[in-house]
Formats: sequence, structure tokens, C-alpha cells
Amino acid sequence: MKKSILALCALSFLAPATISAHCQVPCGIFDNDNIIGKLDTDFKTVEKASKQIEELSKDAAKNSHQITRWIMQKEAHAQSIQETVTNYFLAQRIKLAEAESDKEAYLKKLTTCHKVIIAAMKCKQTTDAAAVKTLHDELEALGKLFGTKK
Repeated sequence: MKKSILALCALSFLAPATISAHCQVPCGIFDNDNIIGKLDTDFKTVEKASKQIEELSKDAAKNSHQITRWIMQKEAHAQSIQETVTNYFLAQRIKLAEAESDKEAYLKKLTTCHKVIIAAMKCKQTTDAAAVKTLHDELEALGKLFGTKK
């Protein structure tokens, strides 16, 4: 009996896996508009953190702990933007087949995702309002490409 079970287990490793999913976690709860909303929340945190860091830095000695906390939040939310664009839009929503059927749209989506990732990286490096505005503008462009709600 034990030999039969072991043989079946061994043979099961040879069987091809036929699992197919459209996303990394096939749960059906994700959609572009929800993800874009999450990106907006992350952006608002990056924006507020940048402003708070600038304001608190006027008296850095007094506010060093609070500055550190805002920096950590800014970093985490900018990183979240990068990871969401990479793991959701680039990995799941931009289809290689689109490159053949509508190359211009495909390249526009790729370029916009890349711009968002770079803009988020710049926000991690600085508190410059221009970097925050660039991130805002690129996220708006991403929303227009992928969003459906008005």
C-alpha cells in the first residue's frame, strides 16, 4: 500500500500543470480603478510628507524625530507606487499581444509606467515640489490610459 501511494506521488510530479490565471493572485478583486485609487492615496502621502519635511526642517534639531517619520512614510509610499506599477500594470495589464495589434498604445503604456516609476524614485530622493508635480502628472496620465471611471 505504501509503495502504491509513493508511486502515485512520484507520478504526480510528472503530470503537467495546467493552472492558468490572468494575474499573480487570481482572486478577482483587483481592477484598474481600485489600483489607481490606491496609487492616488500613495501619491497624496508622498506629497504631504514632502511638504511636512520641508516645514519641519526649518528647525531640524527640534523636529528630527518627526522629520525621520515623514521621510520613512514618503519612502514607503513612493516605493509602493513603484511596486504597484511594476507588479500590477507592467506584469498584468500590459499584454504582449497588444504590441502586435496596437504598437503605439502598447508603447505609450510602457513609457507611462516607466515615467511613473522614475518620478516616484525622484520623490524618494528629494522633497522638491517639481518632482512631486511630475509624479502627479505621470499618475494622471496612467489613470487616463488604464482607468474607466469618470
